[in-house]
Amino acid sequence: MAMVCLSDFEAYAKKYLPKIAWDYFAAGADDCTTRDENILAYKRIRFRPRMLRDVSMMDIRTKILGTEISFPVGIAPTGFHQLAWPDGEKSTARAARAMNTCYIASTYSTCTLEEISAAAPGGLRWFQLYIHRNRAASQQLVQRAEALGFQGLVLTADLPYTGKRRDDVRNGFRLPPHMKVKNLEGAFEVCEMSLLDPSVTWNDIYWLRSLTCLPIIIKGILTREDAELAVRHGVQGIIVSNHGGRQLDEGPATIDALVEVVEAVRGRVEVYVDGGIRKGSDVLKALALGAKCVFIGRPALWGLAYKGEEGLQDVLRILQDEFRLSMALAGCASVSEIGQHLVQFSKL
Repeated sequence: MAMVCLSDFEAYAKKYLPKIAWDYFAAGADDCTTRDENILAYKRIRFRPRMLRDVSMMDIRTKILGTEISFPVGIAPTGFHQLAWPDGEKSTARAARAMNTCYIASTYSTCTLEEISAAAPGGLRWFQLYIHRNRAASQQLVQRAEALGFQGLVLTADLPYTGKRRDDVRNGFRLPPHMKVKNLEGAFEVCEMSLLDPSVTWNDIYWLRSLTCLPIIIKGILTREDAELAVRHGVQGIIVSNHGGRQLDEGPATIDALVEVVEAVRGRVEVYVDGGIRKGSDVLKALALGAKCVFIGRPALWGLAYKGEEGLQDVLRILQDEFRLSMALAGCASVSEIGQHLVQFSKL
């Protein structure tokens, strides 16, 4: 079938992935209200397009933390890519490098950091960290990532405990025996989410800072209060995220929370957003509301499920083409021309 938009990849993944894998990737917490709201919230934002602007030459490049990427869409950290494609995160890294964008590798990868690095040398990669009760294991991971040339450290802040995802409970979800959480092998007798440290606080940013020279980006911020604290604790970036609606249900959609966070930060650190991005026009809306870049989670997994590295490149290319077209039709020739004047919240 012709893959024309991201929902085509979603339909393919749903049809061909084993049910337990599809359910794991698709799961939201509780009633899945927040998961679905992430998508619906974009539909409430309308454009105010400008006409007769010269859009014959388009420049869709941007920079994140000083590094240029080909367009403002990166790959969010998600776990267990081998559930979608045998080569797992190695394919993800290769696709990101081929499209010249950023890939955030998860602590819960089914390939090691070393394998991910070797698969796509020279690619822009950040490492997403969960702090475990075994602090030495977390410290070792951070230092391994830095030694391997990862260029940013993304601390996930919204997972002191795992949200209740009903389908995973019903399915008794666990990784198949031939798959492992490769980065944690040897660090624990078992690799369970219950090993996460629920006592982590803002002070642990200072602890991380003492371990590494990498810029620290904090993921999972949804309020102005926490955005303010993040800036005060010296982070370099914030990812506005509700974990794809997998943690606390009935929190805000990320695109709604973005406005509050951007306002609080006042340009002191870069702000990014993930959750609910399904079209190039969604990317444009997020940038208009102050995001420097967006990150995609589930759509990247659908691309992998379709054709591995090639399928993920297809997903990124479709988003890139749609973003360029939306920009042109809205009257912006470069990313620097995108601003809040381009959007309004519709009164539904």
